[in-house]
Amino acid sequence: MRRTAYWILAYLPTPPFLSGLGVSIARQNYAVITMEKVMISSGQRNFIIEGNIGAGKSTFLRLMAERLPVQIVYEPHTKWQNVDQKENLLEKFYKDTKRWAYTFQSYAFITRVIEQQQKARENKFGIQVLERSVYSDRYCFAKNCFETGSMTELEWNLYCEWFEWLVELYATRPTGFVYLQSSPDVCFDRIKMRGRHEESSVPYSYLEQLHTKHQDWLIEKKGVAPYLVDTPVLVLDCDQDFENNPERLDAHITEIARFIGVTPAVSGKSTVQASCHL
Repeated sequence: MRRTAYWILAYLPTPPFLSGLGVSIARQNYAVITMEKVMISSGQRNFIIEGNIGAGKSTFLRLMAERLPVQIVYEPHTKWQNVDQKENLLEKFYKDTKRWAYTFQSYAFITRVIEQQQKARENKFGIQVLERSVYSDRYCFAKNCFETGSMTELEWNLYCEWFEWLVELYATRPTGFVYLQSSPDVCFDRIKMRGRHEESSVPYSYLEQLHTKHQDWLIEKKGVAPYLVDTPVLVLDCDQDFENNPERLDAHITEIARFIGVTPAVSGKSTVQASCHL
């Protein structure tokens, strides 16, 4: 493992924030992690559930876990809500977005990649289905922070620079996206109903902005990286309730199963082993 990592190291581009600093040990560690990423990602496919706040992603993933032979990877909310066992970074972001936008987006990237790679090591199915991704961070949330003035131009440029480099080395390329498309009105109502205290201050206008960003990215493919342009996207209309509508849920599950290439279980029979619940 160590020899292979050193061999890859010779071909790695020098990261912008390490260039000229003489930190060879740090670069060796990067190489080792990169090799691990290659070994993990080579044997599995990754599909990502995307959508606005309140679109129903967590609920949909929970229901998917009961019907499809896939590993579910949820957003690492608990890490965002309990940094160093004392700081709720997600709450800080919503309460003072301009102060915490760059910090939160940076930490969101790191924790998403760590969560995906840690779960990949124990994946028995060969397919991962993730709740959001570093790409929705880049094309929706971070971009919106910059365009609304919550990130300075300097912060945005820094974010884009390290994002491109780190994605190339660490983030697993998606096999496909599943876009849970919901209107801002529906999302706003669902947020109010579920009552997460961090989201209590989320304005309707923010949901409108994020809806536009998701449409621009996943439907129009505006300004996205070339390798994402041809990544397939399955769009599901999620304005109507699916959790309490078995017929609609069955239709969604059937579409996703066909999209990712698996056979769904009979309704009500779980295919997911207890060890794979997150």
